[in-house]
Amino acid sequence: MVKRDKTLEPNALDVLQIEKHCRDLIVSAADAVDRQAYEAFVALFVPDAMLIRPGGIKLHGRHEILASYQNKDPNRLTHHLICQHHIQVDSPQVAQSRCKVLLYSSHRERELTPKGRLADAQHQIGVMEDTLVLTDTGWKIQTRHAWFELFTDN
Repeated sequence: MVKRDKTLEPNALDVLQIEKHCRDLIVSAADAVDRQAYEAFVALFVPDAMLIRPGGIKLHGRHEILASYQNKDPNRLTHHLICQHHIQVDSPQVAQSRCKVLLYSSHRERELTPKGRLADAQHQIGVMEDTLVLTDTGWKIQTRHAWFELFTDN
C-alpha cells in the first residue's frame, strides 16, 4: 500500500474551488472558439500543450493550435454546449476534466431572423477529455483529446 502525504492533498473547500476554476476554464475555451477568438482560446493552454482534434489530428503547442483554428472558415458559426462535466482533482496542481459537447453550427451568410439563424441539419455529440494544470498564471489546459460519438443528419 502506498502512503500518501496528507499535507499535499487538497481539503474539501480546495477541491470545490479547483473544480470551479477548471469548469470555468473549459467553458471559457468553448466560448472563445464560438466567438472565433482563437488567440484567447490558445492562451488557455500551456505553451507546449497537445490537442487531439476530432479525426485524430494532433496539434503540438500553441502555435499549431492557433494555426489550425485560424484556418477554419470564418463564416462557419458554432455553438458548443457543455454538459455532464466531471472534474477529478488529482492534486492541488493537476486535475482531469471530462465533458460531453453538443455542437450546433450554421453559416454567417444565412439570414439572421428574430429566431436566430437556421442551424445546420447535422448536430454532433462529442467528448472532451482534458488534463489541466495550475500555472503561475492560473489553470491551463495541458492536453485535450476531443472526438465525436454521435451525429444527426436530417
